[in-house]
Amino acid sequence: MTALAEGMDAPDFNLPRDGGKSVALSDYAGRKLVLFFYPKDDTSGCTAEANAFSALLPQFDAANAAILGMSPDSVAKHDKFIAKHDLKVALASDEEKATLEAYGVWAEKSMYGRKYMGVERSTFLIDAAGKIEKVWRKVKVPGHAEAVLEAVTG
Repeated sequence: MTALAEGMDAPDFNLPRDGGKSVALSDYAGRKLVLFFYPKDDTSGCTAEANAFSALLPQFDAANAAILGMSPDSVAKHDKFIAKHDLKVALASDEEKATLEAYGVWAEKSMYGRKYMGVERSTFLIDAAGKIEKVWRKVKVPGHAEAVLEAVTG
């Protein structure tokens, strides 16, 4: 499969999200979408990333950009994660991993010499027409949300 690149159409999705709702790429037509993929709810790096995006949500809103986080965790786990950390961003659940695979973020990882499949922390900035505007792969959390905001407000 060809890796997604800037200028390509963003793969469509329609998934369950926190609060018992569903979310689709088409919900964001006419505004930018920051789609961040993260490995697991309530782990230190993922919590820091979700908190950073939540803190900057007013600036993203002012720039007509929405934020959506996505992981393979269940909606129930997302709801607990949001409540525990008072997160302001929406979280989609891709337990089937079809969207994670479509975006090329479900990948082989390695920890302590053991190989396993997991989410490669990545962020996609999707423009108002549904095209990929910018891609961040193998994201390091510190300063990332601010770098994405800079790209959105450019």
